Amino acid sequence: MYRTVFERQPFETIAICILPDHLHAIWTLPEGDVDFSSRWNLIKGGFSRGLQAVAPSMSKLKKREKGIWQRRYWEHAIRDDADLERHVDYIHFNPVKHGLVTPVRDWSLSSFHRYVKQGALPVDWGGDMRDIAGQFGE
Repeated sequence: MYRTVFERQPFETIAICILPDHLHAIWTLPEGDVDFSSRWNLIKGGFSRGLQAVAPSMSKLKKREKGIWQRRYWEHAIRDDADLERHVDYIHFNPVKHGLVTPVRDWSLSSFHRYVKQGALPVDWGGDMRDIAGQFGE
């Protein structure tokens, strides 16, 4: 679904990490395009349509929700290179933060591996939450 949306409404994925109950992504949109919301709507909707239906609550029916996505998303405009680095580090460190793995490299659903392949991060990078200060929407 992610690729399908990318093909319909292009964006560049700077960093991403997919976890069991949420995901984080940093995107760059084409010049003059600020429509994050329709992209998220298409991704969430396409994914949800592929799931087996369960009986939703009345409030979910009214809002046409299946209950797997939070009703909102957190948007943040990256201010500078340091802000970008903090957010990329936060995304890559997230599986460790949530206790899913110990070394970052053990989480396969992350752009961390692309950063290692490009030489931007060492394979044994572990990050430190004390160095990743800021508001991240979780």
